[in-house]
Amino acid sequence: MGVVNVTPDSFSDGGRFLDADAAVAHGLALVAAGADLLDVGGESTRPGAAPVDAVEERRRVLPVVERLAATAGVPVSIDTTKAAVASAAIEVGATVVNDVAAGSDDAMFGTVAAAGVGYVAMHMLGDPRSMQDEPRYDDVVREVGDVLVERLEAARAAGIADGALAADPGIGFGKTVAHNLTLLAHLDELVACVGVPVLVGTSRKRFLGAVLRDAAGVVGEPHPEDRDDATLASVVWALDAGARIVRVHAPRSAARAVALLAAMRDVAA
Repeated sequence: MGVVNVTPDSFSDGGRFLDADAAVAHGLALVAAGADLLDVGGESTRPGAAPVDAVEERRRVLPVVERLAATAGVPVSIDTTKAAVASAAIEVGATVVNDVAAGSDDAMFGTVAAAGVGYVAMHMLGDPRSMQDEPRYDDVVREVGDVLVERLEAARAAGIADGALAADPGIGFGKTVAHNLTLLAHLDELVACVGVPVLVGTSRKRFLGAVLRDAAGVVGEPHPEDRDDATLASVVWALDAGARIVRVHAPRSAARAVALLAAMRDVAA
């Protein structure tokens, strides 16, 4: 899953693709680099990010979704927590809703069910403004899994088909470095727990920078684009643990890793 941020403030590339033409060109470049689907978002979910109203979010994403759906040759996902934005994006061609709030908008599940599109439910503790304010868990793997199972059951009860569902543990969303590493270390358990395809998004996230900083013994964290090597390591780990989708900013290396893992699995079988 290639990331298309149509935002001024996303942590990795905020502002670079705010213009619709630039965003579409970026999406097409991601597909050429190996992305199998594109995730278009108009509201940053970085820690501390301010919310965006539905009118502005639609203004940002709809032209991009429509053009990519018509030209990219791969499915287009809308990254939103708002049912109104999801509905409008579906009307212009989105076939997946990637919801970091897992249905906090009461109309979201019904909107997705009525449209018959795919749906990704993600775990987040709190909201982007507060999620990194001392997040605490007694057992992060069990608690994240329990929440995801509950949200998936609610989605099914609202009419979303089981085959349309996926789950995301929400790496970096209300988790410390230790929480993120623990979720990855036990990702196979989470995959077994939720019973639907699992999406993992580690790309360029702050916890990777913290690990790299500590390993190198330097002050400060690497720039997001300098975390791509660590991203690739986490992608390979996640895929080997059973993840079915990886969300990345730079898909070329991830696509090559997928191809190599598939070849190795064929030989092992």
